[in-house]
Amino acid sequence: MSDTRNYNQESKDTRDHKYAYSFDFEVMHPFMIRAFEPFFKKGNLLELGSFKGDFTRRLIPYFDDITCVEAADEAVASARKEFGAKIKIINSSFEAAELPGRYDNIVLTHVLEHLDDPVAILKKINDKWLSETGRLFLVCPNAHAPSRQIAVRMGLISHNSAVTPAESEHGHRITYTLDTLERDARAGGLKVVYRSGIFFKALANFQWDRLISTDIISKEYLNACYEVGQIYPDLCSSIFLMCERGDR
Repeated sequence: MSDTRNYNQESKDTRDHKYAYSFDFEVMHPFMIRAFEPFFKKGNLLELGSFKGDFTRRLIPYFDDITCVEAADEAVASARKEFGAKIKIINSSFEAAELPGRYDNIVLTHVLEHLDDPVAILKKINDKWLSETGRLFLVCPNAHAPSRQIAVRMGLISHNSAVTPAESEHGHRITYTLDTLERDARAGGLKVVYRSGIFFKALANFQWDRLISTDIISKEYLNACYEVGQIYPDLCSSIFLMCERGDR
């Protein structure tokens, strides 16, 4: 993240696009935890890009020692008000952050696509922040999600991996696919151990927000979408890599 960026502004809703949807909080966050849980390591955790702590809250039952790094000072103030001393929160860009040690688990969800130089940050994670046996949980929105492909064919987006004007306002720099995400992880020196997708998704976030407020979508349906996503990761809302330290 560049020092000239306004992180507070980037995290605000725009006229036609929210920074985060109920779909993210109520559907994607629980399924991300479900995808991560089998791979969690005993020890501490570092969350990079924690925003106001919505996902952090879901990590608390699993870890006693959590450190968060967040660049937007307004989001940090909100998180500190809620969590107090329970969680260590560092208000810094990733480029400038100097952390006191290494971490057994590092979570980077829907953040890498915001970075000016994602490979440099992945290299910093590999070389400086990940413990010898630590694991990185890396999740990004998927350019090939059916909802996005449908938007392309409706003429709303030029191509699958385009960065839309609304996404650009929120600080997006790239829209990843599984192959480009793995490319950048390897370029950062990391070893990709596991790759998958999270939640088969054919509707846009705003459409999901309308549906989950009704009784049309059942818990069974949501679970089925998650399970179908394990079969077809390239058709998921988000793509997921679990990485370990590579050769330095």
